Amino acid sequence: MDKEIKLYTWAHCPYCIGAKIFLDNKGLKYTEIDIHNNNEMRRKLQEQTGHYTVPFIFIGDTFVGGFSELKEIDFSGKLKEMLQ
Repeated sequence: MDKEIKLYTWAHCPYCIGAKIFLDNKGLKYTEIDIHNNNEMRRKLQEQTGHYTVPFIFIGDTFVGGFSELKEIDFSGKLKEMLQ
């Protein structure tokens, strides 16, 4: 079974939109959580990950990073491995 992909996003963030299009094009399902008006959740994610911009992308319990890191993981061939 594939691990769950979670995206913590803002609706009008171009990197968030890019990440969703990227995953859609790969046929991968994900859960999107909009944190635009949720400062508490944003602070919690920042403290947990050391990352300060959206999207916050998790595969299972592993923090991947943002859209750029997601693309790098895919390019390196590790995305498929991480999903298993």
